[in-house]
Amino acid sequence: MKAMIAIAAALVLTGCASNGVASRQASCAKPGSDQELALNLADDMANDGRLYASLANLEGLPEDLVQVRLRKARVLRLMGRNEAEPLYKSLLGTCLAADGEHGLGQLAAAKNDHATATQHLERAVRMTPTDGRMRNDLGVVYLNQRRIPEARFEFMTAMELKQSDSLAALNMVTLLIYQDNWKQAAELANMANLSPKQVADAQARAERIRGTATGAVTSQANHLTEVVDASSGAVK
Repeated sequence: MKAMIAIAAALVLTGCASNGVASRQASCAKPGSDQELALNLADDMANDGRLYASLANLEGLPEDLVQVRLRKARVLRLMGRNEAEPLYKSLLGTCLAADGEHGLGQLAAAKNDHATATQHLERAVRMTPTDGRMRNDLGVVYLNQRRIPEARFEFMTAMELKQSDSLAALNMVTLLIYQDNWKQAAELANMANLSPKQVADAQARAERIRGTATGAVTSQANHLTEVVDASSGAVK
């Protein structure tokens, strides 16, 4: 993974990102040990895709705990339920305000409301500048708006903050393909051990953002996916 960061660091960095001082956050009550176990169980179920089971476990916990509201909001967002928004809003002004802003930004992004998503995600990043997930999601919104220097900055930051997570690297590959920078896209895909399907998905996303799919782009993308080893997911 150090090699992946070395490749990423070689990319030309331009533009800037929000770097305001993190706001002072209110303290929150700490869940009891039994509540912590229930929250962890709900997290595991949600991560396994068992959203209804996760929500059922959360229903038995007191909603005055912000940790409970955050997890409920996430599950309901993944379900596509409207109840997620007021729960995220209820986190604003608490110790989980950044998570509230992050969730509201994700909801806005899902509706292609890039302006609103940008506002929420920029506030989230200012509050918690070392959270790779938030920076990655802000980068995605920037990329969808073709704000390439800002998107590059956020993906680079997310990659260095959490080197074990390949999501930011995948988004960076999308950005590089969008710029027709196939050599660096292939190198980064190799270092991040991206699969052929992930590379193909990145190419498709880049074309959607660009709005056109030229023959030259398709030819280059075919070459990129051909050099990906289907068994290991690494570019040769």
